[in-house]
Amino acid sequence: MIKSERRLDLLDSEGRTIRSYRVSLGFEPNGPKTHEGDGRTPEGLYYIDNRNEKSSYHLSLHISYPNANDIARARRYGLKTGGSIMIHGKPNDKSPLWFRRAQNADWTNGCIAVSDAEINEIWKLVPDGTPILIKP
Repeated sequence: MIKSERRLDLLDSEGRTIRSYRVSLGFEPNGPKTHEGDGRTPEGLYYIDNRNEKSSYHLSLHISYPNANDIARARRYGLKTGGSIMIHGKPNDKSPLWFRRAQNADWTNGCIAVSDAEINEIWKLVPDGTPILIKP
């Protein structure tokens, strides 16, 4: 995942790209996530650690944020890390027209958003435990 390119790549076991997706990020996309509510998408190495088919979004894959570095950074500033960082589809309460407009903007609270069709595909291709490296 490369934040500056708004691109999520799925790689095979040889490191070759098998799928690429355009993504929307947190509403304040520049820089690493420092604390809950900052609107940033984390940077670093994480894992897909669970999935929710009944989330407020069309499917969601939970990312293992915060890691040890995130916790240490937040503690230095006396802040809470938060922890509900996901790869997900559109909000269930929004229309397809809303999502078409939002796809070209950063609108999440720090998550990585793709279309519903794309999260359906990612859901099938990515098992729990899969690493996700989020680069600036």
